[in-house]
Amino acid sequence: MMKTIPIRAGNPYEVLMERGLLDRAGKLIRERTAARWAAVVSDDTVFSLYGARLTDSLRGEGFQVEPFIFPAGEASKNLNTYCRLLSFLADNRLQRTDPVIALGGGVTGDLAGFAAATYLRGLPFVQIPTTLLAVVDSSVGGKTAVNLPEGKNLVGAFHQPLTVICDPALLATLPPEEIRSGMGELIKTAVLSGEEFFRALETNSDPLPGEELLARAIETKAALVEEDEQDRGARRLLNLGHSFGHAIEAFSGYRVPHGQAVAEGLLMITRAATERGLCDPALLPRLTALMERCGLTSDHTYEAARLLPFLHQDKKLHGGHLPLIVPRAVGHCDIIPVPLADLSSWLKAGGAR
Repeated sequence: MMKTIPIRAGNPYEVLMERGLLDRAGKLIRERTAARWAAVVSDDTVFSLYGARLTDSLRGEGFQVEPFIFPAGEASKNLNTYCRLLSFLADNRLQRTDPVIALGGGVTGDLAGFAAATYLRGLPFVQIPTTLLAVVDSSVGGKTAVNLPEGKNLVGAFHQPLTVICDPALLATLPPEEIRSGMGELIKTAVLSGEEFFRALETNSDPLPGEELLARAIETKAALVEEDEQDRGARRLLNLGHSFGHAIEAFSGYRVPHGQAVAEGLLMITRAATERGLCDPALLPRLTALMERCGLTSDHTYEAARLLPFLHQDKKLHGGHLPLIVPRAVGHCDIIPVPLADLSSWLKAGGAR
């Protein structure tokens, strides 16, 4: 039975979840638009697995379909790929009612969503996430962006999708590193959510979390998005682990996957908060044990001086302060504005050299 999770944003939509939905995507999208043309955006790895099924489903509902395929990986989430995608939309003469459909993980969703937000001042946008990370995080909430050499997600827009079509069966083809990356975001969400969710992860023995856990993560994010769609208040809590994580990701040249970087960033900010007496000391060993079980811990030590330039480019900077999301306990995090001059000491308290 299909599960429907409403997202009550400025433009409300639904996350639809059920095994087998990919083959019904054309019908589900047709129910939401009378458009005759659809652009499918996907990377070369995902499209080779699922592209034919999606395009067949769309064509079966009368859509004319053209795919835009780009090389897989975070390195493609840049202005060059974005501009090529805009030219593709123009060459194929998309009109304002024609949907852009993202088939893939977070890179695909961010890239396709930003193009949809900006081409002709806004096209409808559909997310079909194929990674654990995209299901539990990036496909929901309307954040779209591309990276600059100076930092991650520095150019983007808020653009809520028309719908999110989640087929959990697609996660079965994920390699172990993609599952680990998704678990980084899932653990972060559990820390925000509370003891019930966190304990469910601690006792979960399946390599891939079940649909109940996926839905719970989506519902946790949905509640924060509904309260603060433009990321100016409570929604900023979703950045738990991200300020340090994004710096690690950018410093590595995006060789460290996003979810792995978030996991490392979450451990760093928890160590720093514990060192400063701000965090329940029981959280760090529980978090470390869960991360270890999911293969997310790392023995790599970063130099604070190497990470600082990326923190200084963080898009959340305001008035000479960077708001860090600081865990106090499971289910309790605070937003603490930290002066730029103090960031090095926070990094070192978190384990950086």
